[in-house]
Amino acid sequence: MKHISSEDIKGMEKIFRLNLINSSTGYKSANLIATKSKTGNPNVAVFSSVTHMGSNPAMLGFVTRPLSVARNTYKNIKETSYFTVNHIHERMIEQAHQTAAKYDEEISEFHKTGLTEEYLDDFHAPYVKQSEIKLGCKFLNEYHIKENDTLLLVASIEHLYFDEGIQMPDGWLRLDDAGTVAVNGLDGYSLPSLLDRFHYARPNQEVKSFFSKESN
Repeated sequence: MKHISSEDIKGMEKIFRLNLINSSTGYKSANLIATKSKTGNPNVAVFSSVTHMGSNPAMLGFVTRPLSVARNTYKNIKETSYFTVNHIHERMIEQAHQTAAKYDEEISEFHKTGLTEEYLDDFHAPYVKQSEIKLGCKFLNEYHIKENDTLLLVASIEHLYFDEGIQMPDGWLRLDDAGTVAVNGLDGYSLPSLLDRFHYARPNQEVKSFFSKESN
């Protein structure tokens, strides 16, 4: 097994280091975060750092890079408080990836990539029409991560949209049925397949599968 130390990492060429470290931590969520400026200009960008923060109240968070350059997503959220999180579907990975390009603030990534704005229930920020699972969110707080000058943004989940066919009787969403992809590193898009699902783990109890006939 190959071994790489922290000193090795520090001495690596930048792009090689980015690819190595970003892929070494495992698959990440693949989402498009969409916002609209206070002047009405829509923006959408790919993020791989969206994560669950709690279910009661329902919250999520994501990390934004240092503000040493313009960050349109962050600026719009701070000005309006609203944004949407849209799962990247297997049939939209090229358009989603292109949103990472550094377009000027007045240029909408929707128009440049072929993605479609969708407005639901009078929510300020647009959703991505092509997405199968969409969340409407409201900014709550931000936390500065001083070690690398990034920001963790925390938001409440105000709205949730999905096809009823992917929801199981206990509330669980089967993401493989929705075609939701995951990100491997910075630029690799993968389509996960469900291997199994297990009941709540308790000490000294046998692990039980939801899908095994023997456990039903």
